Amino acid sequence: MKLNKVTVDDLNVKGKRVLVRCDFNVPLKDGVITNDNRITAALPTIKKLIADGGKVILCSHLGKPKNGPEEKFSLAPVAVRLSELLGKEVVFANDDEVVGENAKKAVAEMNDGDVVLLQNTRFRKEETKNLEPFSSELASLADIFVMDAFGSAHRAHCSTAGVTDHIKNTAVGYLMQKEIDYLGNAVENPVRPFVAILGGAKVADKLNVISNLLEKCDTLIIGGGMAYTFLKAQGKEVGLSLVDDTKIDYCKEMMEKAEKLGKKLLLPIDTTIAAGFPDPIDAPIDVKVVDANNIPADMEGLDIGTKTQELFADAVKNAKTVVWNGPMGVFENPTLAKGTIAVAKALAETDATTIIGGGDSAAAVIQLGFADKMSHISTGGGASLEYLEGKTLPGIAVIADK
Repeated sequence: MKLNKVTVDDLNVKGKRVLVRCDFNVPLKDGVITNDNRITAALPTIKKLIADGGKVILCSHLGKPKNGPEEKFSLAPVAVRLSELLGKEVVFANDDEVVGENAKKAVAEMNDGDVVLLQNTRFRKEETKNLEPFSSELASLADIFVMDAFGSAHRAHCSTAGVTDHIKNTAVGYLMQKEIDYLGNAVENPVRPFVAILGGAKVADKLNVISNLLEKCDTLIIGGGMAYTFLKAQGKEVGLSLVDDTKIDYCKEMMEKAEKLGKKLLLPIDTTIAAGFPDPIDAPIDVKVVDANNIPADMEGLDIGTKTQELFADAVKNAKTVVWNGPMGVFENPTLAKGTIAVAKALAETDATTIIGGGDSAAAVIQLGFADKMSHISTGGGASLEYLEGKTLPGIAVIADK
């Protein structure tokens, strides 16, 4: 199944008001943006709509305002940065109710190619509950709706889904299109061999992902904290390593499922251990590498070992598609980042299409300097996970099919 959505290339926006849901949920420190990746990622769609003569109205959430409007969550700094990046004024409609007098006036005065940014959509309590009248108020500003916020596509909010009850002319932006092409097609229609690599701390976060990917991939690699529950399920001593005892049976089931389906399931064969978790997280730490069935009772596994690094790197050598979600160890610590670095390096050196599924693995790849070697780094954490689970994301489902 190839997801075939109407895209911004299919629209005629000249003279039309286009509401674009972006992901401007950027980190701020004392009102200053510390990382503008999410803003730059939105530029191709915005520039396309400007060039085609649309009246471009942007909306996004930022942070988690608890009780309505909070100054520290204002999108004002985003408007300033956007103006710089676009080289033209972005009018900031500062309304606590988002669609207030400022917004209505700003939109009424727009010429073709103008850009207006609305205030934080979460300043309205209805937003996260997908309730009226906020959806229809947002919709009243525009003729066309473009969804370009993949990081919010797994939530049915007013600005990601509800608005489409009132605006029937819908499309995905370039950022969404790229996510659908890479993540959607990797899972639904991969070029084989297809290798999936899962890491991160908890099995519980990835239950459905493990099960779904076993059906789709040829080889499933499991590292990170979640691997120790699998090792324990094999009857191995895992010492003080992170284990979810309530998921032992599930891990056994998954290993049986892999065998039944004839899929390779790779687990660590050795592990990097220490006396405890580093505190602070990047503190120097004494480690040694032991066989995975030989973890002392008073030690904790915190990264994959050297033999496992080779085993996992070897498994991706001949792959044609690789999806990776979740680090192999406590990558924030230089001593315990070796496993994650080894996997990133292996992916950087393969000819396969390499897709990094958001969240911590995206952070790791960027932080470790491998970003430009990957085919695609997803912009969504929870959204990528739900996609890999095979779930339908509400923010994609509501957009018109071609």
